Amino acid sequence: MSDAPASNDGALEGAALDDAVHRVERELGRLFARIRVGWREAAATVHPDLQPLGYQVLASIVSGHATTAGELIERLQTDKSAISRQVRQLTELGLVDSIRDPDDRRARRLIATDLATERVTAARAAYEGRLGGKLRSWSADDLDRVAGLLDELAR
Repeated sequence: MSDAPASNDGALEGAALDDAVHRVERELGRLFARIRVGWREAAATVHPDLQPLGYQVLASIVSGHATTAGELIERLQTDKSAISRQVRQLTELGLVDSIRDPDDRRARRLIATDLATERVTAARAAYEGRLGGKLRSWSADDLDRVAGLLDELAR
């Protein structure tokens, strides 16, 4: 008899945990949708013809996190043809220059132009202003907790 309540408690806890997991998944979906909107807005800030993936490529180049096609493919988890199209467009728009890699003459390095750096900086400032405004209303402890949980989730 004593096993039955424990089983019910376990079932209730399991249901509550399932509900919590579904809520987190739903909220992450909403957050990702907002991030995609932010990328679209940032891309339009840089150039009206730039797609969100193009903005991500350009932002990676500007930040120095990825300066070769291979690095971009790995960082953005996309395919070679998509990166190739985006780099071609960024070059045509005068936002990226392609130079021979001094360490490997077969490879090319992608360098952001001054115009690209200026426009990405403006796009980031607008986005970070909106996000920062929301986050600054939270305590440092809450921000540290969220950052830690996101880091754990990303692993």
